[in-house]
Amino acid sequence: MAFTWFKNNDEVKEENQEKSTGFLNRLRKGLSKTQKVLSTDINELFAGNRKIDDELLEELEELLITSDMGVRTTMDLIQSISKKSSEISGADQLKKALKEKILALLNSEKPYQEKITTGPHVIMVIGVNGVGKTTTIGKLSAKFVASGKKVIIAAADTFRAAAVEQLTIWAQRAGVEIVKHKEMSDPAAVAYDGIEAALARGADVVLVDTAGRIHTRKNLMEELKKIKRAISKKLPEAPHEILLVLDATTGQNALSQAELFNDALDVTGIALTKLDGTAKGGIVVSICSMLEIPLKYIGIGEKIEDLQEFDSVRFVDALF
Repeated sequence: MAFTWFKNNDEVKEENQEKSTGFLNRLRKGLSKTQKVLSTDINELFAGNRKIDDELLEELEELLITSDMGVRTTMDLIQSISKKSSEISGADQLKKALKEKILALLNSEKPYQEKITTGPHVIMVIGVNGVGKTTTIGKLSAKFVASGKKVIIAAADTFRAAAVEQLTIWAQRAGVEIVKHKEMSDPAAVAYDGIEAALARGADVVLVDTAGRIHTRKNLMEELKKIKRAISKKLPEAPHEILLVLDATTGQNALSQAELFNDALDVTGIALTKLDGTAKGGIVVSICSMLEIPLKYIGIGEKIEDLQEFDSVRFVDALF
């Protein structure tokens, strides 16, 4: 059977329509710092009836890099605007041209081929410490439960006591089961037991937390590969997803992290957190255009509903 995401069909359509306006407002609020850079400052570029020339393009380039679009993505955008410069006579037309090009960049990633699963859907969640892995797992758990799924969390970050404590709180809050071992035990064994428990108890989803830093001489990537192998040993087609959590406030560093983790583990999706805390929301565009990894979720606040599936059209609408 194919794994079914959150809610489905007619009963949800109405609910989604009601929520969409609220979410767009929250998205705009969450992206307000980036929006100020891109929208307000672009308006100021055209003060005094300026026309698009090399000087204005240079100032626009600086704005885009400030919002963390990245140098290569910024160059693509500037080149596109330069070609259309004769058609652009004001801020609104420039924003429209930018929106069209940014949307094209956001939609350039390869579509993710969802695997057909016969047991629980296993999501291995990875990322360095401090990016919001635990919170993301908690919010995803709550969303899956709200859509009628039975969820088990495997607390495989055994190197950090606080991680297990925080996950336990989230598990209680979301009403899901948690599989945990004592501190400093083998993370791969926890992951294996999590899958075993899910199979025995008929769970639909398993979320496997992992370490973001190792307190011994062991290599983090090797430890994560070991966890991945342990999961596959118990359930051959798993993990079905490897979700990388990145912190938007780290800007271009997030891109470097994504490349490292992807080289080692073949990441299938990205969750980008803390977009509400930065003026560098352009990192979303940079990630989508530079990496061939789907951006699945964005986090724009503390509430459970502030972790949302990424929608490129809504995102671009909220940016300008």
